[in-house]
Amino acid sequence: MLKLKFDSGTLILEGADESSIVPKAFVWDTRTRNFRAPAYLYRDVIKEFIRTKTPYEDEAKNYAVFDFKQKYHVEPRHYQTDSIEKWRENERCGVIVLPTGAGKTHVATMAIEICKRQTLVVVPTLDLMNQWYDLLISTFNAEIGLIGGGFYEIGAITVTTYASAFRHQERIGNQFGLIIFDEAHHLPGEGYKYAAEFAIAPFRLGLTATPERTDGGEEFLENLIGKFVFRLEAQELAGEFLADYTIERIEVDLSDEERESYQKERQIYTDFRRAKNLPYGQEGWRMFLIYSAKSEDGRRAMKAYRNYKKIALGTESKIHVLQDLLIRHKHDKVLIFTAENEMVYRISNDYLIPAITHETNVKERKFWLDAFNNGDVLALATSKVLNEGVNIPDASVAIILSGSGSSREHIQRLGRILRKKGDKQAVLYEVVTRDTTEEYTSQKRSDARQFHDAKFNRETR
Repeated sequence: MLKLKFDSGTLILEGADESSIVPKAFVWDTRTRNFRAPAYLYRDVIKEFIRTKTPYEDEAKNYAVFDFKQKYHVEPRHYQTDSIEKWRENERCGVIVLPTGAGKTHVATMAIEICKRQTLVVVPTLDLMNQWYDLLISTFNAEIGLIGGGFYEIGAITVTTYASAFRHQERIGNQFGLIIFDEAHHLPGEGYKYAAEFAIAPFRLGLTATPERTDGGEEFLENLIGKFVFRLEAQELAGEFLADYTIERIEVDLSDEERESYQKERQIYTDFRRAKNLPYGQEGWRMFLIYSAKSEDGRRAMKAYRNYKKIALGTESKIHVLQDLLIRHKHDKVLIFTAENEMVYRISNDYLIPAITHETNVKERKFWLDAFNNGDVLALATSKVLNEGVNIPDASVAIILSGSGSSREHIQRLGRILRKKGDKQAVLYEVVTRDTTEEYTSQKRSDARQFHDAKFNRETR
């Protein structure tokens, strides 16, 4: 009889030789003289055995069945019920896209309750790992484990980070029947995808507000988790389930001195690109990086690129706008986003506003987030570290002084202020420098939002 086993993130089939007819997922491994398949195809292999009435012993599966019951009944919102039903109809596999603040974690606990299998929850950061741990402890009467941040404990439900899953999944990938990927857009990243590939879990759920990636990697989510089964955008939930919001674009001008420096530096950059006949787009940028490292002119062109970007992103006019907005919203909780840490620290120093960057240690970051949530401070300045994975329900104002052209970054920053609380009216200010490349960056964000909205509307007609 055939025996199916788990081996270092793969499946092996004992009892078969090169001439045997086996499920198409398997290939012959000449090193070990066994048929071998990726672990994530476990579900397909079992279905094939059942379809062909092939006798087999399943020694790969090593997860338990639990009767998970939530301690307290929380009535799901209609879209949460709809999303989990679509997921269930797709054989309990697939990706659900909901905006930040819409209750993705409650959808996850519903999935855990439905599946009744030992579960692994994978998250991008230690902060989120701790938040999930607290949530699961308060939701289920079950042993909750942690892998990461100095812990290695496997429970009925275990929470880990993508980085830790990458390190450990080849050993523990057969111990979970359900795997949940929070902020699933991280999964296609190099290395992180093994968190899915090395796991046999037949049931899979991906959760994200922003699935699109600049490298197009979201296409891999369907292979690793399942197809996109449900999607709602923030504007569809604003008012009833998320805070009403507006987006206001404020345009500022460079000073005469800044404009002169900006044009000078940009000219050096563009002259170098023309001299090398470099195209625009990702391929052109890749070639520019290569050429810029090969000569003194190239290094000067790279410095010029950084200089003119810095001038546009950090013009004094933006500081004046920030000051006016802080006065306007002196009683509101305000998040200030910039592209550069240098600007974050300047704002922190000039306006005595706490700064949170990648350099801020965990304890200090928690201290300031707690102070913000408690109302002890009313503003925080940050670069990118608060784009996702933090719970700040009282924030109602976001000021984007600079950022990338990524629609995901924009949606994530908007999501920080959309959590419903009373009749909160949220507002996002986007401060853009006129007649600079920053206008193009802002337009890219806008075009991407409109494209994704139109695509979603077509798919759901």
